[in-house]
Amino acid sequence: GPKKFTGRCRLFVGNMPLDFTEDDFKALFTPYGESSEAYVNGQRGFGFIRMDYRHNAEAAKVGLDGTTKKGRTLRVRFATHGAALRVKNLHPTVSNDLLEQGFSQFGELERAIVIVDDRGKSTGEGIVEFVRKPGAQQALRRLNEGVFLLGASPRPVIVEPLEQKDDEDGMPEKFMNKNDPLYKKEREQEPRFAQPGTFDYDMGMRWKQLVVLEKEKLDRVKKEMEEAQLKLEDEMQSALYDYEAERIRQDLLRQQEELRRLEERKQQDQMRRRQEMEMRQEEERRRQDMMMRQQNM
Repeated sequence: GPKKFTGRCRLFVGNMPLDFTEDDFKALFTPYGESSEAYVNGQRGFGFIRMDYRHNAEAAKVGLDGTTKKGRTLRVRFATHGAALRVKNLHPTVSNDLLEQGFSQFGELERAIVIVDDRGKSTGEGIVEFVRKPGAQQALRRLNEGVFLLGASPRPVIVEPLEQKDDEDGMPEKFMNKNDPLYKKEREQEPRFAQPGTFDYDMGMRWKQLVVLEKEKLDRVKKEMEEAQLKLEDEMQSALYDYEAERIRQDLLRQQEELRRLEERKQQDQMRRRQEMEMRQEEERRRQDMMMRQQNM
């Protein structure tokens, strides 16, 4: 089953009553499942807690966010994962399992995921979440120093800390700083379309041109990088053939050398046998001669 008490089940609670104890804090979460690692900062009115499963953490977040305790409205969010990495440059054949297999050497993992597009095709990126921070730090250091490969292709895995964003709760109006002069100035006008020929319209169009220019430049760089990658893959393939050919050549040279030595041994052996035979024949002749001489006496 799913792992319990992972980093993805950790919740942050803000705007708590300042006299809230750890027991008060834990009691909030009792209806939603088991919890562990509760931490309360009473002076600043916030806390962290880890739930047993992600779905229970989600239920607790929905159930408690925006509720009032002792006159204060609680704010509940998922805490950022302290030991998560983003991996890039993955070969299209890398699966979740292979990613986990590759990264588990650095420390115990909670999750390893290859991110896929809407058609289920690998995007070449993924997320690796460790149980503890030192595992993530070691992976980050060693992959940045060395060339870490997940398969036969010499395509190194690139790794960086995971930049975590909140796209669920976003920025509610109630959390805006209403006293900020910038806020006040911006809110003087309602959402609207600027009328052609006005100052707002002209400035807005200049912004849009800048956005288009940025996109064109980024697209150009992306295309150049894709071409450079294809070129490198071609060169890699060609270099691989050269390497294989050289290896076969070396093997052939070794075999030829062995053949030559074998031939040499064979010749030496034949020569030795010939000499032995000649010596035996010589011996036999001498013996015959002696016998003849003895008979003639």
